[in-house]
Amino acid sequence: MKHVRKILFGACVAYAGTATAMADDQLQHVLEQRFSGDRTGVCVEAAMIDHDHVARGAVCADPSQHDRIGARSAFEIGSVSKTMTAALLAGLILQHKASLDDPLSAWLPAGSKVPDFDGQPILLRHVVTHTSGLPGLPSRMHPADPANPYADLDDATLLASLGDVKLQQAPGAQFAYSNYAMMLLSSALARRTGTDLESLLRERLFGPLGMKHAYIAKAPEGVVPATGHYPNGTVAPAWAFSTNLAGVGGVRATLDDMIRYVQGELGQGKIDAATLAALRLTQQPVKTASGRPMAMNWMLPKLGQATMVMHEGGTGGFSSLVAFDPASQRGVVLLADTSLTNTGGLGDVALPLLDPTVPLRHPRRSVTAPPALLDALTGDYRLQNGMIMTLRHKGDALTVQVPGQPEFTMGYDSVGDFYPLKLDALLHPDGHDRFLWKQGGGAMSAERVVAPATKTP
Repeated sequence: MKHVRKILFGACVAYAGTATAMADDQLQHVLEQRFSGDRTGVCVEAAMIDHDHVARGAVCADPSQHDRIGARSAFEIGSVSKTMTAALLAGLILQHKASLDDPLSAWLPAGSKVPDFDGQPILLRHVVTHTSGLPGLPSRMHPADPANPYADLDDATLLASLGDVKLQQAPGAQFAYSNYAMMLLSSALARRTGTDLESLLRERLFGPLGMKHAYIAKAPEGVVPATGHYPNGTVAPAWAFSTNLAGVGGVRATLDDMIRYVQGELGQGKIDAATLAALRLTQQPVKTASGRPMAMNWMLPKLGQATMVMHEGGTGGFSSLVAFDPASQRGVVLLADTSLTNTGGLGDVALPLLDPTVPLRHPRRSVTAPPALLDALTGDYRLQNGMIMTLRHKGDALTVQVPGQPEFTMGYDSVGDFYPLKLDALLHPDGHDRFLWKQGGGAMSAERVVAPATKTP
């Protein structure tokens, strides 16, 4: 899950694949190759599911931090929660109590001003495929604490914000990821079933699948909430959600919980027919005019000849990824206690685990930037939002500054990216006259507006 907000300053190696299932030590080796010494300081728990065999592994970039995670650690899984919300909707569809062709308006309180486009309404199929045309976040969302952005969001704000939306094209026409649309559905499911979302998940998904430690707000006995981190190693606040909006990204779960979730998706183990049918329905492609391959909140990327069922998640201090192939009965779970959104998430280790022909990347290590690169980048740049950012070469480092805000010193890593030492952001050079700035789940390009300035002593 990504909370997109305006820019703010303030506080290859592949392992050798085999025909047999992966062993614990093989998975551990892959994790160590990718993350040992990584400059983000991340700790990762992982599992590979191959038919009835499960391999587990865990690694911390800094081995001295390994006590940050453990078997009882519950991670924020972010947007992977959306796939669980989809399973609840699928269950109602199979009971003939819902349809993907239901208008979203039919699921909202009477009088809600739901936008349409020339009379074409937003349908539930558009919500679960991110083609509704609704923005990423509600217009009237103004968090008191940007580090915990969803904590004070409620139904009233969601519904009032609908009146601010004017659709630019017909629903279904284009993919545009919308947390807003999924919060509306999350709340609507609770309203339609007459219970709260946490109870609904426990009754219809967590319980049947044996996910004993998964929760939204009420942690089961013995569960330890993992602490999230920014990529500079500092602690990130936990994200809080109103319970009925948490289907967008508010579930916490342990590695064993997520293993059972993937096993359920693959139809493995003891699972009741109704739950299995709901999970399988969520995996089926959903047609929209966009033509983008999507199931019910599941992405359907190709990996070689296989079609994967996949979703990533990210909160302020956590990253997650679940992917599986029903045909081969294989899947992967990755849970990280650090936000990796700006560095690309966990796909760079998930894909090599699922397909050993995909190269495994090396850790991002802090290195010294070449002086010539620092000189070449020095100057003023205009970001897409119109803001001017000044880059300077000071000593052996790059600094960045926007008007009226402090100057920040940047680190540099072995992948070739710069990153502020005191906040979660990333600067990716694109030649010497452009760069991409990533922060808060969003990305903006920037172009040089003046000639390079003189190096500061």
